Amino acid sequence: MLAKLPVDVLAAQQGTELAAGQVPRRVGRPRAPGAEPTLDGGQRLQVIDTLACVIEGAYCHLPQKRAGYAVDPVQALQLLRRRCVDMTDGEFHLAVTGLVTGLRDAHTRYRGPATVRGSVAALPFLIECYGRDQQPTFLVSKLAANSGIRKKTFVPGVELLHWNGIPFARAVDIYAKRETGGRPDARRARALESFTFRALDYGPPPDEQWVIVGYRTLDGDDDEVRVPWRRIMPGAAGTAVQPSSGVRLKVAADPAREAVRRAKKLMFAPALWQADQARTAAPAGDWLPTEMQDTIAARLISTRRGELGYLRIWSFDVDDHEAFIAEAIRLLAQLPDRGLIIDLRGNPGGLIWAAERLLQLFTPNTIVPTRFALLASPLTRAMAASPFNRLELEAWTASLENAIATGELYSQPLPLTEPDWCNDIGQRYTGPVLAVADSNTYSSGDLFAAGFLDNRIGPLVTVGQATGAGGANVWSDRLLRDALTGTPYAFAPLPAGVGFTLAIRRAIRSGPADGIPIEDTGIPGIRYAITRRDLLEGNCDLHDFCADLLAGQQT
Repeated sequence: MLAKLPVDVLAAQQGTELAAGQVPRRVGRPRAPGAEPTLDGGQRLQVIDTLACVIEGAYCHLPQKRAGYAVDPVQALQLLRRRCVDMTDGEFHLAVTGLVTGLRDAHTRYRGPATVRGSVAALPFLIECYGRDQQPTFLVSKLAANSGIRKKTFVPGVELLHWNGIPFARAVDIYAKRETGGRPDARRARALESFTFRALDYGPPPDEQWVIVGYRTLDGDDDEVRVPWRRIMPGAAGTAVQPSSGVRLKVAADPAREAVRRAKKLMFAPALWQADQARTAAPAGDWLPTEMQDTIAARLISTRRGELGYLRIWSFDVDDHEAFIAEAIRLLAQLPDRGLIIDLRGNPGGLIWAAERLLQLFTPNTIVPTRFALLASPLTRAMAASPFNRLELEAWTASLENAIATGELYSQPLPLTEPDWCNDIGQRYTGPVLAVADSNTYSSGDLFAAGFLDNRIGPLVTVGQATGAGGANVWSDRLLRDALTGTPYAFAPLPAGVGFTLAIRRAIRSGPADGIPIEDTGIPGIRYAITRRDLLEGNCDLHDFCADLLAGQQT
């Protein structure tokens, strides 16, 4: 909510309420007893036993994570069970968070009790990097209008040298060790984002009340600035998947990064954030007006090859995939057919149906959707056999039962998006097209990128080694609890607002890459290294690079 912007994160945890626009200068009053929910010994055991049961029986990537990272989360939980009663509350939640984060899976997250639910801890600037992976340069690319930073030399374009006294590149490596992501480049990308934005639902608040940032000014001098953390409440978009929606079982998204994406919008584009809350098509420079600007936007861009169409897909977090596809068709009709760049960078995912149905608009080819499989276990067999889940899981029941005799680790992989749905509209954009993704393109963003290549729609350009490598359909603890009702694996609601998300159905690619998992691998494409001009001048070099590739498609 805008009324909560900005609030110092530590002051907020201590019960301090500040009016919109205030920037607190010091931490508020000491925390009152009982201000935050605590768990007794029995409740901690309940949390551990529930997580151990669902990870062992339902976590679709468990065999892959055990093999790839030499970890056993179930055994680790059993060891934690022996000592959890003697821990402080903070120690317990940090231990569980670290254990789950060690799976390197942004779909599978632990959510501890919090009085700041729905909040994002934020610093009022954005850090990005350019250059090759081996020698990146880090700079401030955006600064919020209400930043409260009084250093006049701290402006977009300054190069970052130190973070709390640590050389910046070293600080990135330290942060990356505690991030999700199946590849080093994905962990570094998420770590870089966490320097200034952290979703408090899925992790602890920053250790420090403020940061000391060392930087090189545009004049070449070294300087530093102290910046306090704030808490903002970005809320969900008006078009987002609703908690009670019938499509919530068909989601592939990183919930933490979706919250961060919304927080960035609130901080750096508050007019668009307000327009989204009002469900109006606010003017936004040269972008085409749309009431779905939180998820999709379009405009013309100038390149050295002339004007091209540009479709920016910010997120697939939509409750109504029909409306999303219809709006995409409307926007595409206003773009020239000389060439189209589809930009998925930073897309944290969302509704699988929206991502996979969108593909047909760009090709005459028949779209074959990604397929999904359940872990073959007694828990998933019981869940699939339950009458409550017949509509959702019946198609997987036979192969889950057959796995008892065959020893298969997984059920038969089947699509979540009906193939007929993926081809019910047909091609609407007839010019050459390519897609751009990066290491923060995740989940349904991965699925779109995979489908783009596997259905031979066009080339994929990746900033970094590949996409973010989120290969699963994700359920919340509430959805899984409902699905297990009436089975021997039913579990009670967790105490004090504790919860989790879990990767339930594993995604594998179709077409030429048939059978290859997306998790921990991602979708590689034509590599591109972001330049300084890209960060400060509207991606101009990236657009020229893509324009050259599109011109090559026409020859």
